[in-house]
Amino acid sequence: MNWLLTILTFLPLVGVLAILFLKETDEPSSRNTIKIVAIATSAATLVVSLMVLWRFDASNPALQLVDRFDWIPAWGISYFLGIDGLSILMVLLTTFISLLAIIGSWTAIEMQLKQYYIFMLLLEMGMLGVFLAQDLFLFYIFWEFTLIPMYFLIGIWGGSRRVYASIKFFLYTMAASLLMLVAILYMGITNGTFALPDLIAGRDLFAHAQNLLFIGFFLAFAVKVPIFPFHSWLPDAHTEAPTAGSIILAGVLLKMGTYGLIRFNLPLFPEAAYKYAPFIAVLAIIGIIYGAIVSFPQKDVKKLVAYSSISHLGFVTLGIFALNNAGIQGAILQGVNHGLSTGALFFLVGVLYERTHTREMSEYGGVWKIMPVFSVLSLIVVLSSMGLPGLNGFVGEFTILLGSMGAESLAPRPWIYTAFATTGVILAAVYLLWMFQRVFMGPAISEKVKGLKEMNRMEMAIMLAFLVFIFWIGIAPSAYFHLMDGTVSALVDNISQAVLAMR
Repeated sequence: MNWLLTILTFLPLVGVLAILFLKETDEPSSRNTIKIVAIATSAATLVVSLMVLWRFDASNPALQLVDRFDWIPAWGISYFLGIDGLSILMVLLTTFISLLAIIGSWTAIEMQLKQYYIFMLLLEMGMLGVFLAQDLFLFYIFWEFTLIPMYFLIGIWGGSRRVYASIKFFLYTMAASLLMLVAILYMGITNGTFALPDLIAGRDLFAHAQNLLFIGFFLAFAVKVPIFPFHSWLPDAHTEAPTAGSIILAGVLLKMGTYGLIRFNLPLFPEAAYKYAPFIAVLAIIGIIYGAIVSFPQKDVKKLVAYSSISHLGFVTLGIFALNNAGIQGAILQGVNHGLSTGALFFLVGVLYERTHTREMSEYGGVWKIMPVFSVLSLIVVLSSMGLPGLNGFVGEFTILLGSMGAESLAPRPWIYTAFATTGVILAAVYLLWMFQRVFMGPAISEKVKGLKEMNRMEMAIMLAFLVFIFWIGIAPSAYFHLMDGTVSALVDNISQAVLAMR
């Protein structure tokens, strides 16, 4: 048995137990100890994820480092973890973003430290479980578990409307997931197993109901992404969440939805995926354009970034339902890109908010003159979110548009979908540059802006960590495509064979 993925998944729990036994007082040494234990645990988890990457064979499309044993054999339920090209980048993104979010909380969180860092580590454990679980029962447990720490992170450490935002987040995602639970139960009972590879191999047994099952899974993932029109929980959750919560929400939690579409909807219900692809692509394009247009008039910079997520994730959804190599690989990479660029944007907003205690763009202006280094780094992140060539966003968006242009699933006129999607790139430049102009350019009139101090070393280190990958993916993305190429190619072949059989 290979225990590496189990260690990776549950290592944050070790940090949780350690923090539980620490005493929190008003002494700086006591508070710093809690923070250091949380950071050390998350850093150790990142190291283990790099060990997984070291042992990962990109040429093998099958599940690797499998850890499996019977859990509840009477019901066909097993403890089953595995990793392949669909999940390797998501796992690395989770451990990387979680570490930066926990480090970034050093000065931002001042009350109930123990509870805060416990919830952060529990959230990391849940997210890793979602990306590694290969049994649908186990997957559903991790999927729902992630709601609990995020609910408390928003509800306790969030903004003035935190209770409303946390309850809305919880109810939306919980309600949508119940339909997926019904679909999971139906397939598990029909096939006598909840193991994903076995369900894919035996999908003919539930083929007669696959349209309904597809919709059950799709709605759960569409709310999490979120895909228009299931998006209304997102701006409130993002705006009210603490900075680290927003970074993880944008960086990882939303990717659970896009990952679920690729991992479950495509291989389990290929004919339904092909059938509904044009309709879902239309929703994705509406989301791309709607998210961009609604971002433009926002006065709160954090809410602008939140709405921009709806637009960017519309591209990811479009790529997934192109149902070809370029589209799906572009979607996975763009998920990573969005986590980096939007996570960095939320961090930058948090840096300003900690100093000024306002997110209203009208309160800013002239930040460039007061914080030149911060402003230059912010400009790079804004340009990456826009999709400027040479930075990460361009690679993902270009590959997705390449996939949609040649998508059989969007026939007979896939170029129409591509043309409308491309307008999102133009609109992104409009609202992001408009935001940058209002916040950073012009004279420094506000006393709050005049009193700003440049980034400290910790903030600089976090920003540079984001920027390393923003440039790396933008300049040399082949290593990232190589990791997922084998698995995505096998998935596309599987879908193509099922669609040909349907014809």
